[in-house]
Amino acid sequence: MHVGADSTQPHLGFTPWIEAVIEHSLPNSLMVLAGFIRDSPFRRIMSNSSPVQIGILTASDRAASGEYEDLSGPEIEAFLDEVLSSPTTFHRKLVPDNIDDISDALVELSDELGCTLILTTGGTGPAPRDVTPEATKAVCERVLPGFGERMRSISLKYVPTAILSRQIAGTRGSCLIVNLPGSPRSIRETLEELFPSIPYCVDLIGGPYISTKSDRMDAFRPPHARRE
Repeated sequence: MHVGADSTQPHLGFTPWIEAVIEHSLPNSLMVLAGFIRDSPFRRIMSNSSPVQIGILTASDRAASGEYEDLSGPEIEAFLDEVLSSPTTFHRKLVPDNIDDISDALVELSDELGCTLILTTGGTGPAPRDVTPEATKAVCERVLPGFGERMRSISLKYVPTAILSRQIAGTRGSCLIVNLPGSPRSIRETLEELFPSIPYCVDLIGGPYISTKSDRMDAFRPPHARRE
């Protein structure tokens, strides 16, 4: 049973020293299972002690074939390194512009590697080989239209061709998947304005608490959802 912050209700949380005992005593399998219980103190322990798993997926025929170096995936990782204070493990993948390859990579990152956030780059335009939105939609349970709308509005401030973008975002279990633009410059422009909304979205779908460096970026959360 979830108990709100009401002083008349019994406190069901654990003191820090009890949490430490639990963290070092429970088998890993029980800690992982308890982590799926929303608002559970076990989930808080797990999210505080385990690195946030983030997937970065580049979809590009030419980069995948070695014709040129992938600069977009590293740009995403560099940006996240700048703004995140949470311990983080990055999982980078590079695949060609193929629906099955992209979908399989998204499922691997989410289901097998445990990523709570996957940021893709490439393959969101109108060309026949641009199929990242289709691959994303195929593996997502729910689409979040506001992300695509916001990303296009950001990019339109810089280039009129942003109207051609078909970026989407959606959720697969407790994983948020977001299609970013293809160029390193556009990636950074988009993330500067978009990322503050991402940590709270991850909260709401049952993922870990993602913290940002307050002097670099303040992630938006309503007061009741913030941690000291």
